[in-house]
Amino acid sequence: MLYAILQKVARIVFPLAFGLKAIGVERFPKDGPVVLCSNHVSYWDPPVLGTFLDRRIHFMAKEELFRVPGLAWLIVRLGAFPVRRGGVSKDSIRRALDLLAEGRVVGIFPAGTRKADHPVGKRGAAMLAVRSGALVVPAAIVGRYSPFGRLRVVYGEPIDPAREDGGLSEERLTERIMQAIEQLKKSAAAD
Repeated sequence: MLYAILQKVARIVFPLAFGLKAIGVERFPKDGPVVLCSNHVSYWDPPVLGTFLDRRIHFMAKEELFRVPGLAWLIVRLGAFPVRRGGVSKDSIRRALDLLAEGRVVGIFPAGTRKADHPVGKRGAAMLAVRSGALVVPAAIVGRYSPFGRLRVVYGEPIDPAREDGGLSEERLTERIMQAIEQLKKSAAAD
């Protein structure tokens, strides 16, 4: 319920505050497991990515955020779950696979950090998609989070790892995801 209320508020506030527009929302699958992969430029990215989608996104978030008392309470209720950076986080992988098995959306920033100029994708998103049979939806956030700015979120065509040339390896799927995000960034910048 909190997610739905805050989403309605965001649909009003973010376009006014940041000039937010979403492109390609119609491409986002209406049901079934999805791994949403985007570039990461700000702490505002998770709510911005979910603003115009009709499905709840469960974001992987760095475990340090769950140590901040008020923030931890909020992000847990919004569906986020912790991931330990710099190593394998078995609990996070298990939680993500469980959510995908339930047909939900898991949000991941495959570069693993904010503001990477030339990000190299980590293989976690691809691993989750391959193991769960989920579609991957690449997305890009372009613009600045500034008052009366021009912020764009672009959702790309879903990638089905199982249908790509007999199945994509995790390494090849990671490359494909990162290429798709870069292409979306370029197309949004040209808009």
